[in-house]
Amino acid sequence: MRMKYLAAAAACVALLMTPGVQAQSNFPPEEFQAIAIANNNLGSGAGRVDIRVTRWSSEAERDRLVSALVDKGADELLKELIKAKAVGYIKTPDSLGYDLHFASQRPGEDGGRDIVIATDRPIGFWEASNRPRTIDYPFTVIQMHIGKDGKGKGTMSYATKIRVIDRTIELENFATAPVMLTEIEARPIK
Repeated sequence: MRMKYLAAAAACVALLMTPGVQAQSNFPPEEFQAIAIANNNLGSGAGRVDIRVTRWSSEAERDRLVSALVDKGADELLKELIKAKAVGYIKTPDSLGYDLHFASQRPGEDGGRDIVIATDRPIGFWEASNRPRTIDYPFTVIQMHIGKDGKGKGTMSYATKIRVIDRTIELENFATAPVMLTEIEARPIK
């Protein structure tokens, strides 16, 4: 069963559609460690996830991605994300990492920060050649809120469709629920 996450889309709209409060590249590189809790039709369980942002996306990069999505649709957004220079990576302790291609943040209402990270989802040989329904969900979108104390929570939609309806970005998750990210700790990269 697929569910649409319109509330999650509101955060994407705020970060993607609105010009940045400050140039994204002015923020220092950062790493985030979190506990990922999955409870959906893809399985359940918990484990650590490491997210490293080595650079933040510029306003020009954000504008290019938004334009691709709004003007030409999700297929063009996917092409542009794949072409984009990596902004960092995500990995679990027992896996190889994979590149992230968009990272943006803005001040939160409580003095913390709201962060959106997006990338193309890794698709293995079996999935590419057999083309199950999951192939139609090529994006991974991570949304985090980090408080002033450097701790936070968020969600990760691992296999997601992205589309625009009436200038609202809508996320449709293949799973019944996004992966919950808890106990997030943000640290500067030294």
